[in-house]
Amino acid sequence: MAININNLSNNSQVKQKLDQQIQVKQQATQNAASSEQGRSVGKDSVSLTPQAQQLNELQKKASDAPAVDQKKIDQLKKAIANGEYKVDPEKLAASIANFEFKLG
Repeated sequence: MAININNLSNNSQVKQKLDQQIQVKQQATQNAASSEQGRSVGKDSVSLTPQAQQLNELQKKASDAPAVDQKKIDQLKKAIANGEYKVDPEKLAASIANFEFKLG
């Protein structure tokens, strides 16, 4: 009587083991795919800070405002043409110095 140590003659058991391993791998793949879908659904969101909202409002106001105050320009042109516009050299020098100080 011969003894089959490795159980090589019984192919059905080997095939069952392989089928079980394939099923386990497929289930693991499906579980990973479904959990990945679950993670991506509903997770993306955007939240603006109050500072960002305030900046957005200021940008809208700035874009709505005219870039040039034409009324002020017309007044200055008229004052210069009539000789009514006077420049204070000390005030002008102080303003230039202040501007330079802030830059440097």
